[in-house]
Amino acid sequence: MSADSRQFQRLLGFIEAEMEFESGFYNDAYLDRRITARMRRTDTDSYRQYKQLLQREDDERDALLDSLSINVTGFFRNPEAWEALRPVLRELTANNRTVRLWSAPSADGREPYSAAMLALDDPEIDASRVEILGTDINADILDAARAATYETSHTTDIAEELAPLDSYAEYVEEEGNTFRVKDRVTEMVTFEQHDLIRGETKRDFDLVFCRNLLIYIDAEFKVPIFETIHGSLQADRYLMIGMTETLPAECREEFEPVDKQHRIYRRV
Repeated sequence: MSADSRQFQRLLGFIEAEMEFESGFYNDAYLDRRITARMRRTDTDSYRQYKQLLQREDDERDALLDSLSINVTGFFRNPEAWEALRPVLRELTANNRTVRLWSAPSADGREPYSAAMLALDDPEIDASRVEILGTDINADILDAARAATYETSHTTDIAEELAPLDSYAEYVEEEGNTFRVKDRVTEMVTFEQHDLIRGETKRDFDLVFCRNLLIYIDAEFKVPIFETIHGSLQADRYLMIGMTETLPAECREEFEPVDKQHRIYRRV
């Protein structure tokens, strides 16, 4: 192992022991990208120097933890996948009962709010039957999700993200570059803290979103995630993963493809 690699592993050990972040769940390439980004922001030249900075400055610890949390998201991310989800929600709500959706991880809330808006926007989906839970391991990002207020910036165009809706003005209030999700949407969604790898299984869900998490997670921890999801779904209900993700080989007999192109599966 090179000296640089040893310094990196010592840094990860410090982050896990002193900052209570389970670095072992994530692949090293993802962690290195996020850490080196913070190193550039703080003009730090080596892992050793950055570790010393973390030992001195609580603010940088908070900034790193925020960076390490997987919170890359958007309204209607991969719009074609959301279009493929319409018939699933139509089928589920046609059965004259409550339909429960779980977004895990939900990051800043844009995924579960997208599901709520899609249900409200489609006349063939009975949105009055839809209940949505968003969970994340990061308590701060959950506070942001509950606030339901988003900003357009040079890297994020909220209006463009909401383009799949017929008229997004029915679901968000726009003031300058600020967009706030209206109560009729937020009332459909609740949030709670949950660790998808080590947390307890949920119960009786009809659809689980687990999108764009697996690409960051070490292979050995993917199976526990799918065991939690499988146990949380009712029989013959649905799972949706990210467009670039695949099911672990060990779990493929537990889920059958409904729309393989858009990564929609049914629990066997």
